Amino acid sequence: MKIGIVASDRKEWHVQQLLGELRERGSEAYILPATRFLSRVEGKPRVSVDGYAVDDYDAVIVRKVPGGTAERVFYRMDVLHRLEDLGVYVINPAEAIERAVDKYYTSTLLEDAGIRTPRTIVTERFREAVAAFKELGGDVVVKPLFGSLGMGMTRLNDLDVAYRVFRALEVAQGVYYLQEFVPHGSEDIRAFIIGGEVVASMLRTGEGWKTNISAGGYAKPYELERDLAEISVIATEAIGLEYSGVDLLRSEEDGQVYVIELNSTPGWQGLQTVTERNIVAALVDHIYSRLS
Repeated sequence: MKIGIVASDRKEWHVQQLLGELRERGSEAYILPATRFLSRVEGKPRVSVDGYAVDDYDAVIVRKVPGGTAERVFYRMDVLHRLEDLGVYVINPAEAIERAVDKYYTSTLLEDAGIRTPRTIVTERFREAVAAFKELGGDVVVKPLFGSLGMGMTRLNDLDVAYRVFRALEVAQGVYYLQEFVPHGSEDIRAFIIGGEVVASMLRTGEGWKTNISAGGYAKPYELERDLAEISVIATEAIGLEYSGVDLLRSEEDGQVYVIELNSTPGWQGLQTVTERNIVAALVDHIYSRLS
């Protein structure tokens, strides 16, 4: 069995975990830097990396599609779509990755699936952003439309500061993605879903309102309640993901739980420290089951 891992750093912990697990089971496993995709139409191989054909692989695991110009990112995603069209099993599917990476589209899909998510307003106009700040109660989180690991998120609860931030976004020709701030006691929950099952979960605690482990938060073991497990699975399926990291917030004010976002290439290094479940083995089990 030949399996590729789309990644930009072969030494990255998750990549090494996947390589080790796949090779231990007898699979050929290779790193596929997305920046080195070469594609042909009316020629073969249709997709290759460094001269080696990829279109005859059994599966491709997407760990990271690096950013860049819109044209380059579109092309890299096009290659994943092309591999799927050629019969290669791609996980997560390209369309699901595109949905999950877009915070606005994710929010709409969650709402349509009946899943509680914070009130959100998105606009390209400065004046409408100021009005949205007020409409959402004067305490909001401004997020980049595309991004992960909590990078670029800013909490605004002062109109003068919001005015300055919005002007900066205007100069940068950005999109204003405003989400009401949900008081959560500096804690949130991460549920890790594989194949419609919660394989592990954790409580993340931060020193401030951000709880991402990459931003200084730390993990504690947490047994996910049945209703939250169901919500996490439904949210994952609504986006079309086969495995995901689902972020949930419990409001300090009324106890309601909100799904904030879903990660289509979730890490599990922190989660693995607080669970006995072998996460990489569970992920590879799922991949093998889809290939059998």
